[in-house]
Amino acid sequence: MHSISGKRAIVTGAASGIGLAVAKLFAASGAQVALVDLDQNKASKEAAGIGAAGYGCDVSSAESVANTVGAIAQNWGAPAEVLVNSAGIAHIGRLDNTAPEDLDRLYAVNVRGTYLMMRAVLDGMLQAKSGIIVNMASIAATAGLPDRFAYSMTKGAVRAMTLSVARDYIGQGIRCNCISPARVHTPFVDGFVARNYPGREAEKMQELSRAQPIGRMGTPEEIAAMALYLCSDDASFITGVDCLIDGGFMNLR
Repeated sequence: MHSISGKRAIVTGAASGIGLAVAKLFAASGAQVALVDLDQNKASKEAAGIGAAGYGCDVSSAESVANTVGAIAQNWGAPAEVLVNSAGIAHIGRLDNTAPEDLDRLYAVNVRGTYLMMRAVLDGMLQAKSGIIVNMASIAATAGLPDRFAYSMTKGAVRAMTLSVARDYIGQGIRCNCISPARVHTPFVDGFVARNYPGREAEKMQELSRAQPIGRMGTPEEIAAMALYLCSDDASFITGVDCLIDGGFMNLR
């Protein structure tokens, strides 16, 4: 198990899914973890279960992000050393049926939220001449997925921002990487299937699993394990990398 013992880590989107799996694994590995999520009650509840702290935050709001990151640093008595941007939302649609407000909504959370969180922790990392950022991108950033126009746009932007930050701050001891999963079995997937395919849940889940050549969806814990590695000292030679965890989706189809 790669260790990040003693490191101060902020995880966004941490009340469920991949973000929660990351927070749990980081806490189990000895990190001080701040769980950040729009749902403050759920973030606080999940945090209490792992001996961490939960914070409510709208990552699309500069004021909310600044206040939250400031409160976390004040509580720790020091700035964050690690940031995992896992907060994100999805949208189903092509160019012709993606409304401007749909595009704006996804941009606000997935792109602006990632930008604001990185910007909020940057000063502390620059002062320490050390820091680690991991962003959640997606295979949608580089693959042409059907009915994912707005989502693909935002994840492409996350990947591009990751490479830019890695390049700009490599001389200041800051590493920045992203993870691009294929489909991961999260509560979001269960909810999506239940809403859109009532009575056909098992059939649809099998279809979603077969989309990956390996024959199944990934798990949040598998994504969390990659995040742990990237944030550990074992990955100190890795920056500016988009890590595929896709069950063979990109190369074996």
